[in-house]
Amino acid sequence: MSGINKVILVGHLGKDPEVRHLDGGVTVASFPLATSETYNKDGKRVEQTEWHNIVLWRGLAEVASKYLQKGKLVYIEGKLRTRSFEDKEKVKKYVTEVVAENFTMLGRKSDFENTPASTGTPKSEDDFVSPVDSTGDLPF
Repeated sequence: MSGINKVILVGHLGKDPEVRHLDGGVTVASFPLATSETYNKDGKRVEQTEWHNIVLWRGLAEVASKYLQKGKLVYIEGKLRTRSFEDKEKVKKYVTEVVAENFTMLGRKSDFENTPASTGTPKSEDDFVSPVDSTGDLPF
């Protein structure tokens, strides 16, 4: 039996996607994603944030570069990849990334429209597409 390498994240972009075009016209986009969880410790609410390196390839990278921006809330599905490289001092370094296979933009539809007239306030319930309920919990 083969293994399973599956990652599901819901978080906010730490910065705008950085887009590069490689030889052969292949597009790659990358950005940091913050996920946070809260818990009670000694009667105090504590928030812990994890940062994830996200990488998107080809058409997915093109869509991300067009619609995603720092602070936007996204749902990402992908797999973990660890790669190595040598830094300037020839020291071997390792980095673990989430290679996204799918993503869904969350929040208000108007958050992702490219029109300057967008006010950011929902006009109706249909304009709000977040799966997070009022307590901040996911419904699954």
